[in-house]
Amino acid sequence: MSPESTATSVQRQASRGFWLRTLHQWHWISSAVCLVGMLLFAATGITLNHAAKIEATPTVDNRQLEMPSTVLAALGERQDGNAPVPLPVRRWLDDQLDISLGGRAAEWSAEELYVSLPRPGGDAWLSIDRQTGAVEYESTTRGAISYLNDLHKGRNAGPAWGWFLDLFAVACLVFCITGLFLLHLHARQRRMTWPLVGLGLMIPLLIALLLIH
Repeated sequence: MSPESTATSVQRQASRGFWLRTLHQWHWISSAVCLVGMLLFAATGITLNHAAKIEATPTVDNRQLEMPSTVLAALGERQDGNAPVPLPVRRWLDDQLDISLGGRAAEWSAEELYVSLPRPGGDAWLSIDRQTGAVEYESTTRGAISYLNDLHKGRNAGPAWGWFLDLFAVACLVFCITGLFLLHLHARQRRMTWPLVGLGLMIPLLIALLLIH
C-alpha cells in the first residue's frame, strides 16, 4: 500500500472516529434528557388508547360563600368585558378558597362575574353575584390517570408545560436522528439493521393504508 493510500485510510478512520464519538455523545445526552418524558408519554399513550376501558370516579367539591360588602365593592369598578378579577377580590378568594386566579380573564356581566378554571385532570369554575355577593365555587378532580393524560395532550397545562413539550420534542428528534446515523455507521457489522428499520416503517404504513378508514 502506497504512503498516500495509507494516509487517506488513516484520515478516514480518524474522521469516522470523530463522528462516531460525537454522535454517541449527542445520542446519550438526548436520551438522558428524554428518558423520563418518554416513559411518561409511552405509558399515557397506552392509557389514552384505552381511555374508554379505564373508569374514573370524579370527585366534586362545591362551596358556597358570601362575600363581604367591602370586598364586593371592588366589583363595581368594572361593568363588562373579560378583564381580570380585581386584586382585593382575588386576595379574599385566595384566603377563603385557597385558589389563585392571578391575571386570569373573567366573564363580566351586569349581574354576575364568572371565571373558568380548567386544569389537567380536572375542572373548576367560580361565580360571583355582583348584587348580593353570593359566591359559588365548584372543583372537579378526575384522578391521577386523567391528570397524566391531560399532560400528554398539553390540555390546560399552561405555557411552561407547553415550552417543556417543545424542548422535549426537540430532544426526541436529536435522539432519533443521531440514532439513525449510528445505525448507518454500524450497519456493516449488523446485517439486520436496515430490514428492521424498514419493518418499523412498513408496519404503521400498512396499518394506515389498509386498516384505517
